[in-house]
Amino acid sequence: MQTLEELRAMIRTTTELQSVVRTMKALAMAGTRQSQLARESLVAYTANVEQALQAVLRLQRFDAGPSSLTSLLPSVSSTGDVGVILYGSSHGLCGPFNEQIVTFTVEELRRLGIADQRCRMAVVGDRLSTLLDGGPLPIEARFSLPSSLEAASALLQELLPLIEGWRFPDSTAGAMKAGPEWADMEHSSTCVVRILLVYQSYLAATTHQPTVRQLLPLNPSWLANLQWREWESCGEPMSNQPLPGLFADIVQEYLHLSLFRAAVESLASENAARLAAMHAAGEHIEERLYDLNAMHRQQRQNAITGELLDIVSGFEALRQRE
Repeated sequence: MQTLEELRAMIRTTTELQSVVRTMKALAMAGTRQSQLARESLVAYTANVEQALQAVLRLQRFDAGPSSLTSLLPSVSSTGDVGVILYGSSHGLCGPFNEQIVTFTVEELRRLGIADQRCRMAVVGDRLSTLLDGGPLPIEARFSLPSSLEAASALLQELLPLIEGWRFPDSTAGAMKAGPEWADMEHSSTCVVRILLVYQSYLAATTHQPTVRQLLPLNPSWLANLQWREWESCGEPMSNQPLPGLFADIVQEYLHLSLFRAAVESLASENAARLAAMHAAGEHIEERLYDLNAMHRQQRQNAITGELLDIVSGFEALRQRE
């Protein structure tokens, strides 16, 4: 049984830990709020990019006929590797956040019938590297997930050259731009014909779910729906630029948007997971403090009772001598 001094030390340490948990909880709530604002802005910007794609596809439809969609899309080989960009966290204290996304990725690749040897893995988040090292999915590129949305643009400048190097392996420009983290690693010279984004999607204050999205190639059915969707503006779109080049520029912006949105969703989900973990930790600490204080009161009462008994015993001994 602990002494009073030991119990006081344990109470003091637990109280300090409670203060840390409250601070982490407040930071997670602030980060979640920032991510929510960014997500709302991305919804509006996504609508603008889709409208720009719709305008180009609408122009192409009138210029070259209903079957002209294929003229804007590059030919895609059915044989080749599959690139996977996996978003996790670079910091801890977020529960099983990274373990969930790794398990989901492995199961999803199996469901899609993608063999391990065809998978080219790029991880965003230092914590993911520890989980994937030594596993069946070798890591080809590693990136740190920024802790703030302001620094997310720097991540895009690293991911876009990586994608270029995947799609055009004979080009050295992509490898040089992607940085030494990618260029110094052993990787296949096979062209990547499909790129998937895997990340945690934010649902609510403390909930999230793993999501997989195909970044490239663009889904022809989705483009066809955009092409034939009702044009909401009164005036018809016009352009004095060649449509293939304009389409490529908008697709490049769409890639920027998709990569940034995945980072925002992952950051929001990480904060949600951390908020849930800190909430559970706070409840556990409160229960622990309650138990420690009860033990401290009991020990203090026992000590006082013992001192009173000693006084009574001494008094009785003195009275018997008299």
